[in-house]
Amino acid sequence: MLYELNYKDEIEALQDDGDFEAKGDLQYLDHEVDEARLQWAFYRPSGSHPKQVSDKNVLVAIMAFNHSRLRPLERFSIVNPQVILDDTLRIKIRNRSRMLFRAMVDDDFKELVSVLEKYPVFMDLAYDQMINGRIWNETYADPYAASRFLELAGKRVDEKLIAGLKRRLQPLKSFNADEAKNYLELLNSQVQKLHNIIKAHYVKEFEDWMKHTSLHPLQKIVWQKQISQLKDL
Repeated sequence: MLYELNYKDEIEALQDDGDFEAKGDLQYLDHEVDEARLQWAFYRPSGSHPKQVSDKNVLVAIMAFNHSRLRPLERFSIVNPQVILDDTLRIKIRNRSRMLFRAMVDDDFKELVSVLEKYPVFMDLAYDQMINGRIWNETYADPYAASRFLELAGKRVDEKLIAGLKRRLQPLKSFNADEAKNYLELLNSQVQKLHNIIKAHYVKEFEDWMKHTSLHPLQKIVWQKQISQLKDL
């Protein structure tokens, strides 16, 4: 169903008064006419309200989802589920969803995993961003979240996906001995929860780090013993 912009002039008139957003929320968030709620989701200055993202009308929810400024996990958690579960409706949020998955893949993976656990239908977007997305910041993937992602990916795991994921894991080359020790302790504390691919990656990374670090032979023995805890026995 398509709406004419019957409320456009009415909403724009509110801009001449102070407290535009507060007055608009009061007048339109619970408006009985779907068209009014739809247009307020578009015009609301600070992005759509969470209430609009979960609106019972799917067109309002779609508009609000696309104009929201909420973090990805919160946005996917509260959106009217029909928008995602219906293939035709999901297309209407695909561009915005792609941007959100780009952000989640470029973060620590915790939100990424939570969204995929709720809506596995988005694995195609996650896969695409993992292999093709650029790295924009220095936030590295949490090892456990990365392991959980691989579990969720299941049969989608291939060489391209693994390569993309490894690019987003914490590198060790710039670590001093204390930093490397702390990170190895973190990994060993989670070892039962880590995917074999993650463990194998860090075994190699730590062994390479040792080769380029000045360590006493006895220290190397201790380090190798700690690294061996990541190996599958």
